[in-house]
Order: sequence, then C-alpha cells, then structure tokens
Amino acid sequence: MAETMARRPLRPISIVRRPIYSVILPVPVVCFLGAVLTDLAYQCSGGTLLWVNFSSWLIAAGLLFGAIALVIGLIDAIRGGALWIPFGLLVAAWVVEFINSLVHARDGWTAVVPAGLILSIIGALLILVSGWLSQPRYAVVEDVR
Repeated sequence: MAETMARRPLRPISIVRRPIYSVILPVPVVCFLGAVLTDLAYQCSGGTLLWVNFSSWLIAAGLLFGAIALVIGLIDAIRGGALWIPFGLLVAAWVVEFINSLVHARDGWTAVVPAGLILSIIGALLILVSGWLSQPRYAVVEDVR
C-alpha cells in the first residue's frame, strides 16, 4: 500500500477533475490577444485614444488573471503536477506585458507605436505558446473511486 502511494504522481490542483490552471489561463490569453488587436486598431485609426484605453484595460485584466495563474502554476510545478517550461513562458509573458503596461501609460502616439505594439505581439505569442504547452493531454480517462 505504501509503495503504490509513493509511486502515484501528484495531480494538479483541480475542481471536478479539471485543473484550475487550465481554467484561469484562457483569461490572460484572450486579454493579451485583445490588446494586440486594439493596438492594431489604434494604429489604423490614426490615433483615436479610445483604443489605447481599451488596450490598457485589457493588459491590466490580463496581468491580474496572469498573476493568479502564476501562483496556481507555481504551486502545481512545485508539487510536480505541472511542467516548468509553460510556467517559465507564462512568467516571461507576464513580465513583457507588465513592461507593456508601463509603455501604454505614456501619452499620445508613442504609447502604442512602435514599442507598445511590438511588446503586445511578443507577450501574446509567449502566452499562446505557454497555453498550448500547458494543456493536459490525457490518453486514457481513469476512474478514480
């Protein structure tokens, strides 16, 4: 009995057999992708400040939920239930988007073009790869009774 408990891998923190990390992570993914789209809309609109405000709010929401995903991912990674590479990519995306939020806090055209747009694209790509690599891949569904 003790041997089977010792060999059993730890599962990620979950609710109803669904890892919380994979439930929280889509929120910053959508927010950071939305920030890329609103940055592009700002550039194409000729400088309508409404799009800068949208980008700033999307980045702020993405950072908030990204921080929650970071805490949950760190707990899972320490317990052995998650991979370190997606966690590292999420950290990198969060840092890039934090710097991006500081760039977006500037005034006028330079808040987005070119540095803000480039940072938005890099952060969105990093979090997309992190989300792709962190998705659970189950070959067989176990009956845990």
